[in-house]
Amino acid sequence: MNQQELMQILPHRDNMLLIDEAELIEGKAHGKKYITGDEFFLKGHFPEKPVVPGVILCEILAQSVCVCLTDKMEENTVPMFTGLNNVKFRQPVLPGDTVETECEITRIKHPFYFAKGKATVNGTLCVSAEFSFALAKETEEA
Repeated sequence: MNQQELMQILPHRDNMLLIDEAELIEGKAHGKKYITGDEFFLKGHFPEKPVVPGVILCEILAQSVCVCLTDKMEENTVPMFTGLNNVKFRQPVLPGDTVETECEITRIKHPFYFAKGKATVNGTLCVSAEFSFALAKETEEA
């Protein structure tokens, strides 16, 4: 899936669509994010030595796992983070890196989904986490 196809299942747009491509292989979501150095989050983190913030890496994992839900995403539903557990940061992610994710759903208790994932750069583990999210119905604005 390219970014246009990902926008069919993810509500994220502009700077917050954090995966560039993804595919589902044997029930696992595999995603990629190319860190160019021009990303908004690198401007202040840190100006002289940019490093991708850990919270952004967690968001990349969360967006990646949504590829597993392509057939479960109903109209007017939004995936919302509900928890992060056992997050471990192992290696910094820098401009020029390609972040590769592998995520899978481990348990479902509708509307909650539990998952685990990892992100690597050149085969080196950068972050691993367990996380949960819910498919929430969008509400109309008043």
